[in-house]
Amino acid sequence: MPTDIKSLTREELEAQFKTWGEPAFRVTQLLDWLYARRATTWEAMSNLPKALRGKLGETYTLQILGLARKQGAHDTTQKFLWQLADGAFIESVLIPANPALYGEASDRHTLCISTQVGCAYGCRFCASGLDGWKRNLGVHEIVEQILAVERWHAAQPKAESLEPTANRVVNNIVVMGMGEPLANYDNLIKALKILNAPWGAGIGARKITISTSGLAPQIRKLAVEPMQFRLAISLHGATDEVRNRIMPVNKKYPLHELTGACEDYQKVKGRMITLEYILIAGINDSLEQTRPLATLAKRLYAKVNLIPYNKVEGLPWVRPADEVCDRFHAALEKLDVTATLRREKGGDIDAACGQLRLKTERELAESK
Repeated sequence: MPTDIKSLTREELEAQFKTWGEPAFRVTQLLDWLYARRATTWEAMSNLPKALRGKLGETYTLQILGLARKQGAHDTTQKFLWQLADGAFIESVLIPANPALYGEASDRHTLCISTQVGCAYGCRFCASGLDGWKRNLGVHEIVEQILAVERWHAAQPKAESLEPTANRVVNNIVVMGMGEPLANYDNLIKALKILNAPWGAGIGARKITISTSGLAPQIRKLAVEPMQFRLAISLHGATDEVRNRIMPVNKKYPLHELTGACEDYQKVKGRMITLEYILIAGINDSLEQTRPLATLAKRLYAKVNLIPYNKVEGLPWVRPADEVCDRFHAALEKLDVTATLRREKGGDIDAACGQLRLKTERELAESK
């Protein structure tokens, strides 16, 4: 298969244009069409010579995500189900401003993106891996999620449109959609460099959060990347007993190894880590869990993000009562831990990651 144009950096494009004998300013024009104007065809790139457009079309693909389905929540959260060129489905979620998400003040518009079709890590409470892992996303498929959402936004009637912030609608990214991001490490990092670059989406590295279920070697690898991305750990249990029950990855990288990798990361980066903790009734929501969680958070100089569980059809886990979540949050704060309890966005749609994809795939299978 030809390489997709959105998989290439500016330097790679400059090298290609040089071999074609094209002037360097043509690369700037091309990048403007791709990332500022979000063009979907070569023909739209009207200030590029026709011969150059022909060479680009013969050498590269220009794949666009197809919007297969969209769900909107009352809080203005939007969940997108995208169809890829091979027919597979992935999800992205656009989240409105929320002071309790990842930025210091307000995240404005945050897009949660996917990195794989399915997931191989089989967290027991998650919909993403219920049908297993299919493949990694390419660089262009990660990048295109941001561009596709912004195209959707631009097409909305003014009255329904979100207010754009700065020059773009999406100005924060959380990489915690479908898949384990660090299991698609090389494609992820290249895509994020494109999204960070001034000639790309121009999203600051500190506005990008990478989440992992606990791949210790890749956390250490991420530590030496020059980019200042934020790191979040999908913890969901502060003891090996709890994590072993709901997260198979813990058997390969138990808490002592995960903690060591996080400490190594902090020695290099000197940045606060976020511990993601989905509260699941009867599994990890007892007050007994707050002390080991607080100990771990203090050891890592981490903040804790508590998220009440979103019910997944076909799985036995349930969401704790609001008062249970409130007590858990209060107990952590009493132990001098910085913690937020997310009154999650998108609770009135198929909010848990992978649900909409799974639902759609099963409906399609039944209709055949």
